[in-house]
Amino acid sequence: MAIPQKHCKFANSNSNLSMKVAIVQHDIVWAQPTENLRHLSQLLDRQSEADLYVLAETFTTGFMAKGNETTDISHGLTWLQQQAKEKDAAFAASIATKDEDGSLRNRLFFVRPDGTYDYYDKHHLFSYAGETDAYVAGQERVIVEWRRIRFLLQVCYDLRFPVFSRNCLDYDAVIYVANWPTPRIDVWQTLLKARALENQCFVIGVNRIGEDPACTYSGASAIIDAYGKTIAHCNDHEEGIAIGELNIAQLLRFREKFPVLQDADDFILKNQ
Repeated sequence: MAIPQKHCKFANSNSNLSMKVAIVQHDIVWAQPTENLRHLSQLLDRQSEADLYVLAETFTTGFMAKGNETTDISHGLTWLQQQAKEKDAAFAASIATKDEDGSLRNRLFFVRPDGTYDYYDKHHLFSYAGETDAYVAGQERVIVEWRRIRFLLQVCYDLRFPVFSRNCLDYDAVIYVANWPTPRIDVWQTLLKARALENQCFVIGVNRIGEDPACTYSGASAIIDAYGKTIAHCNDHEEGIAIGELNIAQLLRFREKFPVLQDADDFILKNQ
């Protein structure tokens, strides 16, 4: 993998675009996909319209860093496709997924109303919790386009590694889905803002609440603009859905007025 990080042209001329994004902060029942899908269906039934809904990392099971037996993605992916169709919106959420060769991936799906989807496999595995022992890291940096707005897909621990998410003027917003524990929540909030500022982009960060056998989670889900200002957030320790509007016209004006990304260092990222 090689990612050139300079001499990129800004490809998005959609200066009149805006998009409503719903961040869905929710609890996850440990290793109970059916119950989690039932609960989320009820939560989403009370929600007004948005163009994109973002759920937490491993939303069907909770974060099982050392692997689990609930890696049949069919119900979770089918549910995302159904929700996307019903709401005429895209859905983003990660599921612990086994490839055909048996490799376990922490896979972030981006599902559209017509049932098609793209996915990103988590690149930075959380070795501290043993994720590297069970999962295989993804190698591709994935950007998807939805209703003419471009999103970089990232998962949890990726937030700590800014080089991999460096904006080459090829995306407008970055999505982080997470199971980020309460003791490190200040890090989550600080780095979300840092990624927005350094990449001149919107940052959409969705974290779970509740607890699992290893950790407690307080949420702190938020949408942050390129100025580092929070434009939508969910209350700590509470389930809820907040909607923020991505104003692309404002983003483009800011990038034109203060073109810091044009002065970024030139480098190539290589995986050994």
